Amino acid sequence: MDHGARIPSGLTLDAFNIQQFRESSEATLARLEKHLADASIRGLELTEPAQLTRAARSLMTTEREHVAGYDEAKLNAIIDLYLKTGIQVHSPGYMGRQFSGTFPLAGVVDFVSSLVSQPSSFYEAAQLPNVVEKIMADEFNRFIGWPAGSFAMVTTSGGSLANLTAILAARNDRVPGSWSEGGAADHGRGRPALAVGADVHYSVSRTAGVMGIGEAQLVRLPLNRRHQIDVDRVVPELEAAQRRGLRVFCLVASAGTTSVSAFDPLRELAEITRERGIWLHVDGAHGASLLVSDELRWKLDGIDGADSLTWDAHKMMFTPAPCTMLFYRDKDKSRSPFHQWASYVFDEEPDVYTALDSGGKTLECTKRPMIMPLWVLWAMYGRALFAEKIEYLCRLTRDVHRILLAEPDFETTHWPEANILCFRYRPGALSDSEAHRLQIAIRDRVKARGTFFISKVDIAGPPPCAWCS
Repeated sequence: MDHGARIPSGLTLDAFNIQQFRESSEATLARLEKHLADASIRGLELTEPAQLTRAARSLMTTEREHVAGYDEAKLNAIIDLYLKTGIQVHSPGYMGRQFSGTFPLAGVVDFVSSLVSQPSSFYEAAQLPNVVEKIMADEFNRFIGWPAGSFAMVTTSGGSLANLTAILAARNDRVPGSWSEGGAADHGRGRPALAVGADVHYSVSRTAGVMGIGEAQLVRLPLNRRHQIDVDRVVPELEAAQRRGLRVFCLVASAGTTSVSAFDPLRELAEITRERGIWLHVDGAHGASLLVSDELRWKLDGIDGADSLTWDAHKMMFTPAPCTMLFYRDKDKSRSPFHQWASYVFDEEPDVYTALDSGGKTLECTKRPMIMPLWVLWAMYGRALFAEKIEYLCRLTRDVHRILLAEPDFETTHWPEANILCFRYRPGALSDSEAHRLQIAIRDRVKARGTFFISKVDIAGPPPCAWCS
């Protein structure tokens, strides 16, 4: 006898109960409110992994056969553990990494996105996010400077994925046949290669491996004293690469490098790449946000000459991660990274609705509506909210730089171009190797105390130093 589908138990239905939703939301909100209101100096209190594993397991139900009931005390304990064991990005003790605390309203919108669950790769599944993506593309292009209607923007889950997607577009455009023929598409014109600054983000090097280009085909361009790509040495390096049998199809410049936030000379690089038929991609994951500031926009002079641009909103636009925007100067190129067909998502007859679909332009089929927190902030507060916060962080970093210059036992390694500053403590006549070990020892001690969080980095020139943002 066919009894049909088994009816869910009452406890299963309770998991969708509206009153329970309100109670759990209010309990969590109360803890988040307390967390944000805590102005104490906190950094990162590391917990031994085995200890944290035991704590997490102790909060899991032991019920294996039936649905366990809702336990508010257990939920509160989970939220408390979550908040305690993370980097305290809203605390004065947090000075590391490339991201700041998010605007609280952005978290509220992200909460809504999690609940309504609208995969945003296709218009029919997420109408407002797709419209908003187009609106924000137009808003930000006011600072990039491409002709209206000529460009395109698509959101991706992180700058690494955006860089990979842009370089795929560059390869498919500059090395025709690559998608279908692979390496056979070279046609004797040389091995496809990437030109990058010596300080380029590791995601670009990773892309070379993922795409099968190979790290041996990375042409690493020398840097000048300001840690920028040295324009005077670019052409000789490209010509030397050509003599080695390499065909550079894309040059990746940085607008805010990870180590020191250096901005490559984009206008000069755009001229060089344009003359040689090379795609210019700008990794502005960190520094592109300076475009919204009248005071700082000049650091990206020449960005309108780029073929593509990566821009992370979860770094200097203070939204939840991930939220990355990938811009193309030529909107037709936005469809070149991927070539595929699937009847269950792509339409044979495009219309006004499918025109906003991004599923064919990104690696993701299911994609969070990551643009929503950014758009709501922009819609509610406008550009000035972001400009003032960015300018404050950059000004604060310059103030720290000035203070350190006056301290005889400290040294800085560069002028802060944005909100990243590398410095180190070097008392007396320490050798480079001694200074190196001292920085590591200091950071480990600071990290162990849990009061401050300071990052570290190896940069060209002096040994490793700390950097803060």
